[in-house]
Amino acid sequence: MQQTKQKLDELMTLLKGLESVVVGFSGGVDSAFLAAAAYKVLGEKAVAVTAYSETLSKHEEQEAIAIAREIGIKHILLHISELNCADFVKNTSTRCYYCKKERFGALKNWAQVNQYAWVLEASNADDISDYRPGIKAVDELTGVRSPLLETGFSKAEIRAVSKERNLPTWNKLSAACLSSRVAYGVEVTAERLRQVELAEDFLRRFCAEQICVRHHGDLARIEVSVDDIQGLVEPENAVLISEFFKKLGFTFVTVDLAGYRSGSMNEVLKM
Repeated sequence: MQQTKQKLDELMTLLKGLESVVVGFSGGVDSAFLAAAAYKVLGEKAVAVTAYSETLSKHEEQEAIAIAREIGIKHILLHISELNCADFVKNTSTRCYYCKKERFGALKNWAQVNQYAWVLEASNADDISDYRPGIKAVDELTGVRSPLLETGFSKAEIRAVSKERNLPTWNKLSAACLSSRVAYGVEVTAERLRQVELAEDFLRRFCAEQICVRHHGDLARIEVSVDDIQGLVEPENAVLISEFFKKLGFTFVTVDLAGYRSGSMNEVLKM
């Protein structure tokens, strides 16, 4: 815990030296923690900006608005569209690189126009051990920093300090943009993103925990907490889910028996 306190002191000192900041804000565990820290140190010189597009579900957008309001930080919604980027739409294994470049490029432009000195990105120390091409895009952008990564905060430490500070996100489930649900090699389109969003909204009737619908073209692969699998495959529920998914345009509807795994689409890259 002493080490975590030292990291927190280092984070606050780092933020204080930045003078004014735009926090790239999704409303997730990491960005909420960073936004709260920036607001505590810089007050009105810190603003949270959510770059929203077809890749952000309405559910996540509304949560981001509510969480920013609870933190107290000024919150801006900035419209972008990664679908204008051909390399993003191709959906290769480097998709996240192009997404991050588009997203934080837009945040950087907004910061310059509105005279904020820095843009902050909320990657943590755990992220560098996973396949994260988006981090490379951040490294290439001048004027963008990753304070949680720089001060060595792990996800567990972020959750622990968030709990101490009564942040509503301390135990929030992991979430990623809708495009992360689309299998590599399957083009990312507005229609496919909408299919995923509506499918996941429907599944919230049956599951209280983690929900993720992976889009493999004609096939939908449902990932939920292992404890929720039994409820989905109950005959009555299975029929309702299958019928709804087929109305959305899926031909095949499956439940992944291994349960939810963060970044499971990357498993094909390790084969």
